[in-house]
Amino acid sequence: MSTTESRQAVPGTADTAAGQAVRETLEDYTLRFAPRSYRRWTPMVVATTALGGIAYMADFSIGAGIGLAHGTGNALLAIAVAAVVIFVTGFPLAYYGARYNIDLDLITRGSGFGYYGSVLTSAIFASFTFIFFALEGSIMAQGLELGLGLPLWLGYAVSTLMVIPLVVYGMKALSRLQVWTTPLWLLLMVGPLVYLVAHDPGTVDRFLAYAGTDGDGAVDTASVMLGAGVCLSLIAQICEQIDYLRFMPPRTEANKRAWWTAVVMAGPGWVVLGALKQAIGVFLAVYVIAEA
Repeated sequence: MSTTESRQAVPGTADTAAGQAVRETLEDYTLRFAPRSYRRWTPMVVATTALGGIAYMADFSIGAGIGLAHGTGNALLAIAVAAVVIFVTGFPLAYYGARYNIDLDLITRGSGFGYYGSVLTSAIFASFTFIFFALEGSIMAQGLELGLGLPLWLGYAVSTLMVIPLVVYGMKALSRLQVWTTPLWLLLMVGPLVYLVAHDPGTVDRFLAYAGTDGDGAVDTASVMLGAGVCLSLIAQICEQIDYLRFMPPRTEANKRAWWTAVVMAGPGWVVLGALKQAIGVFLAVYVIAEA
Protein backbone atom coordinates (compact mmCIF):
# COMPACT_ATOMS: atom_id res chain seq x y z
CA MET A 1 0.00 0.00 0.00
CA SER A 2 1.40 3.46 -0.89
CA THR A 3 1.83 6.25 1.60
CA THR A 4 -1.07 8.16 0.09
CA GLU A 5 -3.34 5.09 0.24
CA SER A 6 -2.38 4.37 3.84
CA ARG A 7 -3.28 7.93 4.81
CA GLN A 8 -6.61 7.57 3.10
CA ALA A 9 -7.22 4.30 4.91
CA VAL A 10 -6.94 6.01 8.29
CA PRO A 11 -8.47 9.41 7.62
CA GLY A 12 -6.91 12.34 9.37
CA THR A 13 -4.37 10.40 11.46
CA ALA A 14 -1.12 11.22 9.67
CA ASP A 15 -2.39 14.48 8.24
CA THR A 16 -3.52 15.71 11.64
CA ALA A 17 -0.22 14.78 13.29
CA ALA A 18 1.79 16.35 10.49
CA GLY A 19 -0.34 19.49 10.54
CA GLN A 20 0.03 19.83 14.29
CA ALA A 21 3.80 19.40 14.01
CA VAL A 22 3.97 22.07 11.32
CA ARG A 23 1.89 24.48 13.39
CA GLU A 24 4.04 23.95 16.45
CA THR A 25 7.28 24.22 14.49
CA LEU A 26 6.38 27.27 12.43
CA GLU A 27 4.08 28.97 14.91
CA ASP A 28 6.02 32.15 15.49
CA TYR A 29 8.59 32.26 12.70
CA THR A 30 11.26 33.25 15.18
CA LEU A 31 13.96 33.73 12.56
CA ARG A 32 14.37 35.89 9.48
CA PHE A 33 11.26 36.23 7.30
CA ALA A 34 7.65 36.41 8.52
CA PRO A 35 5.28 35.11 5.78
CA ARG A 36 2.03 36.84 4.93
CA SER A 37 -0.07 33.94 6.21
CA TYR A 38 1.09 34.62 9.74
CA ARG A 39 0.93 38.42 9.78
CA ARG A 40 -2.68 38.83 10.87
CA TRP A 41 -2.28 41.67 13.40
CA THR A 42 -3.20 45.28 12.75
CA PRO A 43 -0.46 47.95 12.63
CA MET A 44 -1.47 49.36 16.01
CA VAL A 45 -1.39 45.96 17.71
CA VAL A 46 2.11 45.33 16.35
CA ALA A 47 3.21 48.81 17.46
CA THR A 48 1.78 48.35 20.97
CA THR A 49 3.46 44.97 21.27
CA ALA A 50 6.79 46.41 20.16
CA LEU A 51 6.58 49.37 22.53
CA GLY A 52 5.64 47.05 25.37
CA GLY A 53 8.99 45.41 24.85
CA ILE A 54 10.79 48.52 26.13
CA ALA A 55 9.09 48.44 29.53
CA TYR A 56 12.42 47.69 31.15
CA MET A 57 13.93 49.45 34.15
CA ALA A 58 17.44 49.98 32.81
CA ASP A 59 16.53 53.36 31.29
CA PHE A 60 15.75 54.77 34.73
CA SER A 61 19.06 53.47 36.04
CA ILE A 62 21.01 54.86 33.09
CA GLY A 63 19.39 58.28 33.40
CA ALA A 64 19.99 58.34 37.15
CA GLY A 65 23.66 57.48 36.72
CA ILE A 66 24.23 60.21 34.14
CA GLY A 67 22.33 62.78 36.18
CA LEU A 68 24.18 62.04 39.40
CA ALA A 69 27.55 62.27 37.68
CA HIS A 70 27.08 65.26 35.37
CA GLY A 71 24.11 67.22 36.66
CA THR A 72 20.61 67.68 35.30
CA GLY A 73 21.43 70.06 32.44
CA ASN A 74 24.20 67.91 31.00
CA ALA A 75 22.17 64.75 31.51
CA LEU A 76 19.10 66.04 29.67
CA LEU A 77 21.22 67.29 26.77
CA ALA A 78 23.09 63.98 26.62
CA ILE A 79 19.81 62.06 26.55
CA ALA A 80 18.50 64.30 23.75
CA VAL A 81 21.68 63.94 21.64
CA ALA A 82 21.64 60.17 21.95
CA ALA A 83 17.92 60.03 21.15
CA VAL A 84 18.40 61.98 17.92
CA VAL A 85 21.25 59.70 16.79
CA ILE A 86 19.28 56.55 17.63
CA PHE A 87 16.15 57.82 15.86
CA VAL A 88 17.95 58.83 12.66
CA THR A 89 19.93 55.59 12.39
CA GLY A 90 17.00 53.40 13.36
CA PHE A 91 14.43 54.77 10.91
CA PRO A 92 15.68 53.09 7.69
CA LEU A 93 16.19 49.79 9.49
CA ALA A 94 12.67 49.86 10.90
CA TYR A 95 11.19 50.76 7.52
CA TYR A 96 12.85 47.91 5.63
CA GLY A 97 12.08 45.45 8.40
CA ALA A 98 8.37 46.36 8.28
CA ARG A 99 8.21 46.76 4.49
CA TYR A 100 9.80 43.42 3.62
CA ASN A 101 9.05 41.55 6.88
CA ILE A 102 12.65 40.53 7.50
CA ASP A 103 14.96 40.63 10.50
CA LEU A 104 18.17 42.62 10.86
CA ASP A 105 20.25 39.68 9.64
CA LEU A 106 18.58 39.75 6.22
CA ILE A 107 18.60 43.56 6.16
CA THR A 108 22.37 43.45 6.68
CA ARG A 109 22.80 40.99 3.82
CA GLY A 110 20.55 43.01 1.55
CA SER A 111 22.54 46.15 2.32
CA GLY A 112 25.62 44.60 0.73
CA PHE A 113 27.51 43.42 3.81
CA GLY A 114 27.07 39.76 2.91
CA TYR A 115 27.16 36.71 5.12
CA TYR A 116 30.05 37.85 7.30
CA GLY A 117 28.37 41.19 7.89
CA SER A 118 25.19 39.47 9.03
CA VAL A 119 27.19 37.23 11.37
CA LEU A 120 28.81 40.30 12.93
CA THR A 121 25.41 41.97 13.31
CA SER A 122 23.97 38.86 14.96
CA ALA A 123 26.94 38.63 17.34
CA ILE A 124 26.52 42.27 18.38
CA PHE A 125 22.78 41.81 18.96
CA ALA A 126 23.32 38.58 20.90
CA SER A 127 25.92 40.21 23.14
CA PHE A 128 23.67 43.19 23.71
CA THR A 129 20.77 40.89 24.61
CA PHE A 130 22.76 38.79 27.08
CA ILE A 131 24.19 41.84 28.85
CA PHE A 132 20.87 43.65 28.83
CA PHE A 133 18.90 40.67 30.17
CA ALA A 134 21.46 40.19 32.95
CA LEU A 135 21.20 43.86 33.92
CA GLU A 136 17.41 43.85 33.80
CA GLY A 137 17.22 40.61 35.77
CA SER A 138 19.41 42.14 38.46
CA ILE A 139 17.19 45.22 38.69
CA MET A 140 14.00 43.13 38.82
CA ALA A 141 15.41 40.78 41.47
CA GLN A 142 16.40 43.71 43.69
CA GLY A 143 12.99 45.29 43.16
CA LEU A 144 11.23 42.07 44.20
CA GLU A 145 13.44 41.91 47.28
CA LEU A 146 12.68 45.49 48.31
CA GLY A 147 9.00 45.43 47.37
CA LEU A 148 7.89 41.91 48.26
CA GLY A 149 10.67 40.67 50.49
CA LEU A 150 11.67 37.85 48.16
CA PRO A 151 15.21 36.53 48.66
CA LEU A 152 17.55 37.75 45.97
CA TRP A 153 18.14 34.24 44.55
CA LEU A 154 14.39 33.66 44.28
CA GLY A 155 13.94 37.00 42.57
CA TYR A 156 16.50 36.00 39.95
CA ALA A 157 14.69 32.68 39.43
CA VAL A 158 11.28 34.35 39.06
CA SER A 159 12.62 36.99 36.66
CA THR A 160 14.16 34.26 34.52
CA LEU A 161 11.46 31.59 34.53
CA MET A 162 8.53 33.91 33.87
CA VAL A 163 10.00 34.77 30.46
CA ILE A 164 9.97 31.15 29.24
CA PRO A 165 6.20 30.94 28.46
CA LEU A 166 6.42 34.16 26.46
CA VAL A 167 9.30 32.76 24.43
CA VAL A 168 7.45 29.48 23.82
CA TYR A 169 4.25 31.11 22.61
CA GLY A 170 5.97 34.07 20.94
CA MET A 171 4.12 36.83 19.15
CA LYS A 172 0.68 35.39 19.83
CA ALA A 173 1.13 35.59 23.61
CA LEU A 174 3.14 38.81 23.53
CA SER A 175 0.54 40.70 21.50
CA ARG A 176 -2.19 39.83 24.00
CA LEU A 177 -0.04 40.58 27.02
CA GLN A 178 1.26 43.92 25.76
CA VAL A 179 -2.09 45.25 24.53
CA TRP A 180 -3.62 44.69 27.96
CA THR A 181 -0.68 45.71 30.14
CA THR A 182 0.91 48.64 28.25
CA PRO A 183 -1.68 51.20 29.45
CA LEU A 184 -1.14 49.99 33.02
CA TRP A 185 2.62 50.28 32.60
CA LEU A 186 2.31 53.87 31.32
CA LEU A 187 0.08 54.76 34.26
CA LEU A 188 2.51 53.25 36.77
CA MET A 189 5.41 55.06 35.12
CA VAL A 190 3.83 58.53 35.06
CA GLY A 191 1.62 58.28 38.16
CA PRO A 192 4.39 58.45 40.80
CA LEU A 193 6.03 61.36 38.98
CA VAL A 194 2.78 63.34 38.95
CA TYR A 195 2.22 62.56 42.63
CA LEU A 196 5.68 63.74 43.66
CA VAL A 197 5.37 67.01 41.73
CA ALA A 198 1.87 67.67 43.08
CA HIS A 199 2.87 66.77 46.64
CA ASP A 200 6.09 68.81 46.63
CA PRO A 201 6.41 71.30 43.74
CA GLY A 202 9.87 72.23 44.99
CA THR A 203 11.21 68.96 43.63
CA VAL A 204 11.14 70.49 40.14
CA ASP A 205 13.42 73.36 41.17
CA ARG A 206 15.82 70.99 42.92
CA PHE A 207 15.79 68.74 39.87
CA LEU A 208 16.64 71.56 37.46
CA ALA A 209 19.33 73.00 39.74
CA TYR A 210 21.14 69.77 40.53
CA ALA A 211 24.84 70.18 39.67
CA GLY A 212 26.03 66.57 39.85
CA THR A 213 29.04 65.11 41.62
CA ASP A 214 31.58 65.79 38.85
CA GLY A 215 30.94 69.43 38.10
CA ASP A 216 29.42 72.77 39.07
CA GLY A 217 26.21 72.30 37.11
CA ALA A 218 27.35 74.24 34.07
CA VAL A 219 26.69 72.68 30.69
CA ASP A 220 29.87 71.55 28.95
CA THR A 221 30.51 69.51 25.83
CA ALA A 222 32.62 66.83 27.50
CA SER A 223 29.94 65.96 30.04
CA VAL A 224 27.23 65.89 27.40
CA MET A 225 29.24 63.60 25.14
CA LEU A 226 30.17 61.29 28.00
CA GLY A 227 26.54 61.00 28.98
CA ALA A 228 25.42 60.51 25.38
CA GLY A 229 27.95 57.70 25.00
CA VAL A 230 26.31 55.86 27.88
CA CYS A 231 22.84 56.34 26.39
CA LEU A 232 24.06 55.16 22.98
CA SER A 233 24.76 51.75 24.50
CA LEU A 234 21.05 51.15 23.85
CA ILE A 235 21.31 51.76 20.11
CA ALA A 236 21.09 48.01 19.43
CA GLN A 237 17.53 48.02 20.83
CA ILE A 238 16.37 48.68 17.25
CA CYS A 239 17.15 45.02 16.53
CA GLU A 240 14.45 43.93 18.96
CA GLN A 241 12.01 46.47 17.55
CA ILE A 242 12.57 45.04 14.06
CA ASP A 243 11.80 41.56 15.39
CA TYR A 244 8.30 42.87 16.14
CA LEU A 245 7.95 45.01 13.03
CA ARG A 246 8.48 41.92 10.85
CA PHE A 247 4.86 41.08 11.65
CA MET A 248 3.43 44.27 10.17
CA PRO A 249 0.65 43.72 7.60
CA PRO A 250 1.18 44.91 4.02
CA ARG A 251 0.90 48.66 3.50
CA THR A 252 -2.21 49.59 1.52
CA GLU A 253 -4.07 52.77 0.65
CA ALA A 254 -6.58 51.99 3.37
CA ASN A 255 -4.06 51.51 6.18
CA LYS A 256 -1.06 53.58 5.07
CA ARG A 257 -1.52 56.25 7.74
CA ALA A 258 -1.80 53.69 10.53
CA TRP A 259 1.06 51.71 8.95
CA TRP A 260 3.46 54.64 8.91
CA THR A 261 2.43 55.74 12.40
CA ALA A 262 3.09 52.24 13.73
CA VAL A 263 6.46 51.93 11.99
CA VAL A 264 7.73 55.30 13.22
CA MET A 265 6.31 54.90 16.70
CA ALA A 266 7.43 51.31 17.29
CA GLY A 267 10.63 51.51 15.26
CA PRO A 268 12.92 54.49 15.93
CA GLY A 269 10.14 56.03 18.05
CA TRP A 270 10.96 53.67 20.91
CA VAL A 271 13.74 56.07 21.83
CA VAL A 272 11.21 58.82 22.62
CA LEU A 273 9.79 56.77 25.46
CA GLY A 274 13.28 55.60 26.32
CA ALA A 275 14.53 59.18 26.62
CA LEU A 276 11.52 60.09 28.74
CA LYS A 277 12.26 57.20 31.08
CA GLN A 278 15.90 58.28 31.36
CA ALA A 279 14.82 61.83 32.22
CA ILE A 280 12.45 60.44 34.86
CA GLY A 281 15.39 58.44 36.20
CA VAL A 282 17.34 61.67 36.67
CA PHE A 283 14.38 63.25 38.45
CA LEU A 284 13.88 60.32 40.81
CA ALA A 285 17.60 60.16 41.63
CA VAL A 286 17.67 63.85 42.54
CA TYR A 287 14.51 63.41 44.62
CA VAL A 288 15.98 60.48 46.56
CA ILE A 289 19.19 62.42 47.26
CA ALA A 290 17.19 65.43 48.48
CA GLU A 291 15.09 63.26 50.79
CA ALA A 292 18.03 61.28 52.15
